[in-house]
Amino acid sequence: MLVWSKSGRALVWTFAGLLIGIVYAAPLAIIAMASLAGEWNGVLPTKPTLEHYASALSGASGEQLQASLITGAVASLVALGLGTWAALALRAMAPLPRRILDVIFFIPSAVPSVSVGLGLLVAFSRPPLLLNGTTTIVFIAHFVLISAFTYGNLSAGLARLPPDYEQVAESLGARAFYRLTRVTLPLVLPYMLAALSLSFAMSMGELGATIMVYPPGWVTMPVGIFALTDRGDVFEGSALTMLLIASTLAMLLILSRIPTKAAPR
Repeated sequence: MLVWSKSGRALVWTFAGLLIGIVYAAPLAIIAMASLAGEWNGVLPTKPTLEHYASALSGASGEQLQASLITGAVASLVALGLGTWAALALRAMAPLPRRILDVIFFIPSAVPSVSVGLGLLVAFSRPPLLLNGTTTIVFIAHFVLISAFTYGNLSAGLARLPPDYEQVAESLGARAFYRLTRVTLPLVLPYMLAALSLSFAMSMGELGATIMVYPPGWVTMPVGIFALTDRGDVFEGSALTMLLIASTLAMLLILSRIPTKAAPR
């Protein structure tokens, strides 16, 4: 930290703690209390209950959790595969076309998610690609929105990769496929896991494009939370929000525990 005096450091840490508490901790605490509230007529909620969680885990809310997990997993894995392939392919290209394609790959991250949803809705509303009203269009929307971040993570990892390992493997007679699977990919595996984690988290919380294209039988948790709070059911919406946070953190924790060959032993 670039503050040398004890009083200055204490002031900075105090400000950081207040900022984190106000921006992150306080809203999360309010949501957690609302998810357990039977009533909330005063400063604090009263009549704590788990009924909202029981309701969120059953019926339509349970199906929304399943839809979010499946959508996040499928979109993230597809984005990881295609993002890795694109990053590897562009790595061998000349600087000018690589920069142009870099910009093209990052365009989805600069476009509002609602615009992406509207574009897909218009593009796939007629034959021969009539996807409106299907779950496929939801997967495509999530893939479009997270693919730029996956590609960016892999590109950054490949840029930091020392060329010595691949050159040594090539000098020892290793073929291209062997170098890819035994040298390059293991070295960028931490970046691949980071990209997968980020993509999954973004997909789990995506609302703008999803609310434009989702079919009636495939409602994700953010859409369900929006619908509950929109009709005034804040307590059940808060319970569903806590389940969304918990399921996302659980998946991120599982991914963080995957060992990588590039990690220090």
